[in-house]
Amino acid sequence: MKRRVLVTGGAGFIGSHVADAYLAAGCDVTVIDNLSHGRPQNVPKAAEFRQLDVGSEEARALVSGGGFEVISHLAAQVDVRVSVSDPIFDAEENLLALLNLLEGARAGGTRRLVFSSSGGVVYGERKPPHVETTPKLPVSPYGVSKLAAEYYLVCYGQLYGLEAVALRYANVYGPRQDPHGEAGVVAIFGNRLRTGKPLTIYGDGSQTRDYVYVADVARANVLAADATLPAPDGTVDARAFNIGTGVETSVTALAEAMIAAAGVEVSVDHAAARAGELLASALTAAKAERILGWTPQVSLAEGLRHTYDWLRGDAA
Repeated sequence: MKRRVLVTGGAGFIGSHVADAYLAAGCDVTVIDNLSHGRPQNVPKAAEFRQLDVGSEEARALVSGGGFEVISHLAAQVDVRVSVSDPIFDAEENLLALLNLLEGARAGGTRRLVFSSSGGVVYGERKPPHVETTPKLPVSPYGVSKLAAEYYLVCYGQLYGLEAVALRYANVYGPRQDPHGEAGVVAIFGNRLRTGKPLTIYGDGSQTRDYVYVADVARANVLAADATLPAPDGTVDARAFNIGTGVETSVTALAEAMIAAAGVEVSVDHAAARAGELLASALTAAKAERILGWTPQVSLAEGLRHTYDWLRGDAA
């Protein structure tokens, strides 16, 4: 019998790639997504799709009775700016919905939950590169909700025996990232280049991020579903793993790389910096390599080309 896997947020950017990866690994995949941001066409045709909010009673009932061995939880409110303007909504989407899912998983006997956390916002404004044990001081409600979620996972492991893995992503980019709404800068830049519009950099452009390709992130989820985990050590970091390249790329350098990938010439403008945005972030993934067997495989230049090609094709 195929292993049953649930992917929450599986109609979204990262979640749909994770669903693809589980299917490629021979799993029976069910996707939950409320389609508030996800796209139905992102859901793999071989996956069962249920349009549900993760925080709903229906979703909890599905999880408790679905016989899911593994859950990859990607459904979330992911916009730092939204969390700053409406922290209550952020907590409802990122904490209360998680608790609803955890209660369903506890009742349903789920073995392992792979949680999508965020390295940059969890560690806060620390000098990179960050390792898992880097002191944590989030500078946005979004970062607080992600870190609080990790503590809930540790608690459920201690109380109920749920095996929970937190994957702390760097800045994920790639095909299917929506260039609107809470999109990442790669998708925004790519969409503007596709239409010949100037690029806008918020702040002076010296702020840095660690950009990791979405297919690499999806592969990390599948590896985390089966890896032998370290024993709990009384900290939130024991079963947390950075998923990044360890390379800092400035927003200015990213804009130049995107322009090169697109093969077009546009102007680059500057606007005021945004509240809650980090100045620097990069994640060291040595622990993921050692325990999960994961390393990034797609270079930034290659990933940007794939992303821009997809943006052009998706808009055609």
